[in-house]
Amino acid sequence: MGGKRRRQSTSYSGYSTSRDEQSISHDQTVTYYTTTRRISHNDNTGYKDDTSRSLYDDPNHNDTTESRPWTEASRPNTARPRTGVSTLGIENQEIICAISEARGFAPTVGLAFINLDTGEAVLSQFSDSQTYVKTVHKLMVFNPSNICIVSTSSHPKSKLFSIIEERLDEIGCNLTLLDRKYWAETVGFEYIQQLGFPEDIESIKTAVTGNWYAVCCFAAALKFTELGMMKTFPYHSLRIKYEPSEGSMMIDLGTMRSLELVQNLCNPKSKDCLLGLLNETLTPMGMRLLRSNILQPITSQETLNKRYDVVEELSTKEDMFFSVRTALKPFLDVDRTLTQLIVVPTKPSLQDTEKDVNNIIMLKHFVTHIKPMWEALAGCRSEMLREIQRICAPEMIESALDLIASTINEDTMYATQPLDLRNQRTYAVKSGVNGLLDVARQTYKESMTDAFQHISDICEEYNLPFQTKYDPARSFYLRLRVGDLEDRRLPGICINTFRKKDNIECQTLELVQRNQKVNDAHTEVMLMSDRSVKELIADVREHMSGLFKVCECVAMLDMLASFAHLVSLQDYSRPAMSKTLCIRAGRHPIREKVHNTKYIPNDVYATRQMRFQIITGCNMSGKSTYIRSVAMMTIMAQVGSFVPAQYATFPIIRQLFARVSMDDDIEANVSTFAAEMRETAFILKYIDEHSMAIVDELGRGTSTRDGLGIAIAIAEALVESRALVWFATHFRDLSNILSERNGVVDLHLAVIHSPKRMQMLYKVASGTVKDEHYGLKIAKVLPLPRDVIEHAEHVSYFLEAQVKQRKEHSLGVVTARRRKLLLNLEEHLRQAQESAMSDENLKKWLLDLQVEFINRMSALAEEETKIQNGGYDDEGGGGDDDGIVADDSASQVPANDTASRSRASQSYVSYGEDLDEDKENRPPPSSTNGRTVMSQSTRMQVNARDSTNTDTGRSVLGTSSRHFTNTNTS
Repeated sequence: MGGKRRRQSTSYSGYSTSRDEQSISHDQTVTYYTTTRRISHNDNTGYKDDTSRSLYDDPNHNDTTESRPWTEASRPNTARPRTGVSTLGIENQEIICAISEARGFAPTVGLAFINLDTGEAVLSQFSDSQTYVKTVHKLMVFNPSNICIVSTSSHPKSKLFSIIEERLDEIGCNLTLLDRKYWAETVGFEYIQQLGFPEDIESIKTAVTGNWYAVCCFAAALKFTELGMMKTFPYHSLRIKYEPSEGSMMIDLGTMRSLELVQNLCNPKSKDCLLGLLNETLTPMGMRLLRSNILQPITSQETLNKRYDVVEELSTKEDMFFSVRTALKPFLDVDRTLTQLIVVPTKPSLQDTEKDVNNIIMLKHFVTHIKPMWEALAGCRSEMLREIQRICAPEMIESALDLIASTINEDTMYATQPLDLRNQRTYAVKSGVNGLLDVARQTYKESMTDAFQHISDICEEYNLPFQTKYDPARSFYLRLRVGDLEDRRLPGICINTFRKKDNIECQTLELVQRNQKVNDAHTEVMLMSDRSVKELIADVREHMSGLFKVCECVAMLDMLASFAHLVSLQDYSRPAMSKTLCIRAGRHPIREKVHNTKYIPNDVYATRQMRFQIITGCNMSGKSTYIRSVAMMTIMAQVGSFVPAQYATFPIIRQLFARVSMDDDIEANVSTFAAEMRETAFILKYIDEHSMAIVDELGRGTSTRDGLGIAIAIAEALVESRALVWFATHFRDLSNILSERNGVVDLHLAVIHSPKRMQMLYKVASGTVKDEHYGLKIAKVLPLPRDVIEHAEHVSYFLEAQVKQRKEHSLGVVTARRRKLLLNLEEHLRQAQESAMSDENLKKWLLDLQVEFINRMSALAEEETKIQNGGYDDEGGGGDDDGIVADDSASQVPANDTASRSRASQSYVSYGEDLDEDKENRPPPSSTNGRTVMSQSTRMQVNARDSTNTDTGRSVLGTSSRHFTNTNTS
């Protein structure tokens, strides 16, 4: 497929397409064909054989050809042959791409790319603009050879389908339509489970959770690869990764939820989230753009500075600000209108005709209100405002205005009331365009007059103040207040009567008949107007590109004006982009809004040498709020908004991670700790030096000892990543262990302690928090029974004293063991001096004694160091003398085996008693020359042994000698 192609032209959907002759026939290729073959295990192609079945194996498939669902493909005759290198510098590769878009009006796009030459799959999902700039950019970067789209997108053509179709020459690829059944999320997750590398599966699942379109595209791309390219992948052989849109920050679903970016966790309907805070927009397009930017903050410093310029100019020029806000108010949901104008229903109906007329009226309303917005920007100086003003200039929309004016009445305006809207639809098309239409309108007018006259006659005849009401379902009906009836009954001609609060609603048989005449006349008008409206819509579609650009400008201006409105209400400042994160007097934006009081600000400073900040503090001191505020202000800065601080600079962050929640994932059937570890694994997988992460109390979902160990290991990995990390924890040992690491900073939330109270200052200070039983002090202010609190205090102080006593007792035990070891050594040497052993036996015995003494003294020194550093837990302490057993094999323990040396040191305590019991190994009494033997032989052998010992052995021996001297002195 990557070489030169011989193409034969066919016709499809009104434009030229091509199909490969090398694919043999129309009956044998899945992209355009109906049958395929199965690759047997004897097929020497390197792909899956019969013995390796995957979930996309058809259990009923045999080695014969079999019918496949027919799909379509297209490739223009002018498409660039894929024989050279692309203009983007990418070598010629066979890449399959699947694209899917949301059916709503917020254009969410999912993509999946499978590179058949490198065995790599890339999934992506993001919110795009109405012109699908990000999608086209992604396609240009990856340069796929085949693009797969859902078949339902072509009949009628969706916006995305039309844009890709127009750009096939630039992309240079085939366009294939796949049946909707191949786009299944469950199949996509199964593919990830089966084909992904085992170590990557969980992190990929976490990344794509909630990205429905990307997963569906992955399923479709693999199905096309199997059926169309006749290629499959063995199990766990595909490199799968998730990439956000280039130029935007990646924020995973868990981070979005935990930071409450678009939805409040406690109350989904509440506006106490970042979107609710920033959303002062006046148009639906502006709100959608704001939501998209919050979930995908941009990473272009140039674009951010342009947005800051707009917000600053609007917030400082009061007249321009109010003029812009006034001009934005009349705009309707133009995205929805333009989308409906380009969608062609497969089975048109009267309702579709009415919708078309409504959309034309709304389009007229839109284009007529662009000029006031253009005028409101007069005198603007920022580059982005000038560009918006240029795109929205009257001459840019003049052609669309002329088309609408040629068919639609000038006085036709959009209406919100049902009756007014129907009248606007009826008289929307100009008179004189169609003679029969004018006749139908006259009939409609007469029918309306008859209906109103009938209602007026009823009011006069029965002397009742009936009100005339209308809704699309019932047409005209009567309404009467209950109090106006007094003691009378409703007239007998009233039907369909029911009471609604203090009103009675009804109709008459005559009114129902006249309603039918009105509806028939309106239907006739719509049918007569349909042809003119359809022609107008066809002409307007040629100008959709410009209209969508204007719509995007309206949305952007609305969002930036919303930011300026927020600046006018709050004490926000303009951020700057820098390599240093520096915030002076920063505040949590949502907390400040909720409490409606002056928020206690805090400073933040982070560089590459201060990138990992450990935050300790007592409960409720503000640790979580502090680290969340850093993440929230970073997002606000990269959206283009000012931030709640006196001064702020931010580096460009490309990935933001938050591990702050403590909820069980019931849907995924995982516990708190499992969910915590899964999210952390995802962070460790993707975090880099351009990332930011906030971690709140990691490891509290398991035992204290294991939690501390895991927290330390993960913290070290985060330090090595060189990302900016704020790590809130109650593990004070974490600070003690990592405080000397490069890039680590210890901070805590200050608290004033007194015997009877504890005052939270909510201010960040240097260093680690002091352990002053803050948990008990906080528990006292909670509605817990007094006896429970007193018992908790008793237990806490008892355990603290026990740990302290055990630590002291452990040091005393080690000292006692060392003294006993030295005294035993002295005794053994005295015995050796008085021994009658031969020089050869004495030499061997002294060497064994030396090795055993060094090993046991080394173990005691390490044990003492461990106790002094708090290495023993509350249960173990330093141990006691129970269970000490002599072991003569201790002399064979290697010098670097700490555990064995520790056991050897314990056994050596009773070494003296062993010598008394073992008469055969005890040195015999010596004559007077034994002292000479000791003085010469011992020194000679010890010196010889020292020359072959390790540095550790010599150091410990020297330490032992000093201890021996100090012990004798004492």
